[in-house]
Amino acid sequence: MTAKLIRNAYEAALTMTAVLLCWAAALRLEGAAGLHTDSVVLAVALAFVLARSGRTADARERLTALVLLPAVAAVCALVGHLIAAHYAMGAAVFTAGISLPIWIRRYGPAATRAGTLMTLPFVALLVVPGPALPSEAQGALVNWAWSALIGVLACGSVWLVQGLADTYGPWPAEPATAPSPRRLSRLRPRPSTRMALQMAVAVAAAFALGRLLFDHHWPWAVLTAYVVGSGNRGRTDVLRKGVERFAGACAGTLLATGVAALGITGHTAVAVMFAVLAVALWLRPLNYAYWAAGMTTALSLLLGYFGQDASSLLPTRLAAIAVGAALSVAVAWWLLPVPKRPTPSAARPVPTRTPGTHSRSRGRP
Repeated sequence: MTAKLIRNAYEAALTMTAVLLCWAAALRLEGAAGLHTDSVVLAVALAFVLARSGRTADARERLTALVLLPAVAAVCALVGHLIAAHYAMGAAVFTAGISLPIWIRRYGPAATRAGTLMTLPFVALLVVPGPALPSEAQGALVNWAWSALIGVLACGSVWLVQGLADTYGPWPAEPATAPSPRRLSRLRPRPSTRMALQMAVAVAAAFALGRLLFDHHWPWAVLTAYVVGSGNRGRTDVLRKGVERFAGACAGTLLATGVAALGITGHTAVAVMFAVLAVALWLRPLNYAYWAAGMTTALSLLLGYFGQDASSLLPTRLAAIAVGAALSVAVAWWLLPVPKRPTPSAARPVPTRTPGTHSRSRGRP
């Protein structure tokens, strides 16, 4: 356990180094171009998720990311503006954009990796409080061109830190496990189609209920619906993640309340936010609840930085998280549930006949 914690701390340190490097570059860009603070938050979110998902990427995969990530980030900036102006239409476009990367997994490992990259800016859009900001602040949101440039900054920061770590660090990146041979699934619809439909229904319902019940705090319900339903390995897996996310959010609520009671604001709040994220990232491999608690605390500090009363919003956040988790669990259980393991018909090898032999009927010698 000690060795695992040490290795987790090393990987967390690499991720946070890349995030801080991208944050510093985005701060300079914000000052030079007169951008809104959401551009810095977008840079941090993209660097964070890219550092975790691209540790073992090869040169070809990184070239794909360099093209795909900025392009999708630019599209997501337009989607953010669309949600702010026309909520229902923007929600529909977002739902399609978050579900398509799951559906294309049917086309193999390359499509799966591309889908993961396509998902990152959509997740960052939920973390960045752009469409959920007050209307007077939405006019200054980062546009599509700057979003694409921020995507390039995130790629450069993450790969620079990871490249130096692979060359001079004590531990190289753990080799990626080779994908197991694909078996033709006889499940209809296919698992990827089932997961895409489940994600679309859960996210669409979270958009609807989130706006109805929580007004402009809808991102909390949508983000939870995505997190709980992503990587669906069956009913039990989705239920477990839903419980862990809610339990972690409750713990994070208590921690955020304590931080708010201390009156931490401004640059001190930013430093505490990064420290909380580092600890949560370190403990995440042990249990997802640690990460949920850290994210709840960090987002509360972020809201305080943007001038919102984070303490008064904590009950609303918990309610939104509970709604998002419940939606994903209900959809995973009742809408085209994904089997935990391949169906016997899909797992059974196809019999082959060797020349010169004859098949025999069952039970006959």
